[in-house]
Amino acid sequence: MENKHEEKVQDPDRGEDRTKAEMGSKTWADLAGEMKMFLWNPEERTCLGRTAKSWGLILLFYFIFYTCLAGMFAFCLYVMLLTLSPYTPTYRDRVSPPGVMIRPYLNGFTIAFNVSQPNTWQPYVDSMHHFLAAYDDKVQEEKNIECISGQYFIQGGNESEEKKACQFKRSLLQNCSGIEDPTFGYSKGQPCILLKMNRIIGYRPGAGVPVSVDCKVQKGNESDLRSVDFYPGNGTFDLMYYPYYGKMTHVNYTSPLVAMHFTDVKKGNLVHIQCSLNGKGIINNLNSDRFLGRIIFTLNIGK
Repeated sequence: MENKHEEKVQDPDRGEDRTKAEMGSKTWADLAGEMKMFLWNPEERTCLGRTAKSWGLILLFYFIFYTCLAGMFAFCLYVMLLTLSPYTPTYRDRVSPPGVMIRPYLNGFTIAFNVSQPNTWQPYVDSMHHFLAAYDDKVQEEKNIECISGQYFIQGGNESEEKKACQFKRSLLQNCSGIEDPTFGYSKGQPCILLKMNRIIGYRPGAGVPVSVDCKVQKGNESDLRSVDFYPGNGTFDLMYYPYYGKMTHVNYTSPLVAMHFTDVKKGNLVHIQCSLNGKGIINNLNSDRFLGRIIFTLNIGK
């Protein structure tokens, strides 16, 4: 009786061994045949276990499913685009007051050169001429109109209509125009730097009073910067150049500039200068943003 019981206990193990032996006896040819039969069964006419009708139904289902999905996405996109204007941003509460930028801008915010070495200041001069090409008097007279100084140039009509732009001639920059002195003062150690406000659609700076510019030593000895001349209008942005209506309709608009002519700066030293906008609604003392209403740069003028 004990031997029979032992045989019964051992039977399951023997069955597993027999199954493994049968599986292990399959050759690569057998496995390839089964795979071939799975890919295409000529008797049942199935591919990957499905008939042509089954494949057709499942492909039709997914085609309809993804078509509806794409249609819903396109419809939502279309509805969203209906709420947007190509001419004016819907939300503009985080872009004013404006930031400012300077020209020339070549290697960061340090302008360094030696007066006696033209190769050190010529790149700045070339950059200025290139930037002011759009401000040539003839170009401005051909493309833009003369406007009334001291008041905003408000233009009504449909927002898609092309807006007129006021002339800003480079001759207004006087000693910094590059006309009388093609080197913009760099050959004399008295460099000109141009400052412009960033464009903001619909923005009216100064609340009816022109925004002005002033410059001072940002850190260091105040006597390092002894004299600065501003052009035009003693360093003000005339109201007639505002508001700006966007590049799609204000095609020929050229941003007004203020030229800063540093006629007496200490030579041979790094002079850190801050130039700021001043006017109603202008913020120029935010430490987290060095370009908001002001800009900081360094002059290093050698002999």
